[in-house]
Amino acid sequence: MPVSAPVFHSVTPMIPSGGSLTEALAFYTDQLGFSVLWKADKMAGFSRDAVSFNLVGNTNRDWIENSSYSIAVSDLDGLYAEYRRLPAQVGPLETKACGRREFHMIVPSGVCFQFYERTR
Repeated sequence: MPVSAPVFHSVTPMIPSGGSLTEALAFYTDQLGFSVLWKADKMAGFSRDAVSFNLVGNTNRDWIENSSYSIAVSDLDGLYAEYRRLPAQVGPLETKACGRREFHMIVPSGVCFQFYERTR
């Protein structure tokens, strides 16, 4: 009988809070539209649509400033309109040389997110 191989189901990146876990979680929920899945003493899980993250109470600047997450979305223009006035560093909506449309955002903790629209 053949042995089945393990199957990967999803990935849930761990994001450093950069300070207060409560304040960071409030930013992700109140400003970015995520919902809390669970919360513990020094960690929390949150999601928006099919994207999930774990938020970790961590203030290590090296980890924070080198954390970057790329998220594919539909309606990039709508998301850009939603996010560009947030208390974060939101870069311009642009088309890269490879043809992909995207924008970057650095949240108050220093973590960087790249949002892009999948090409058809």
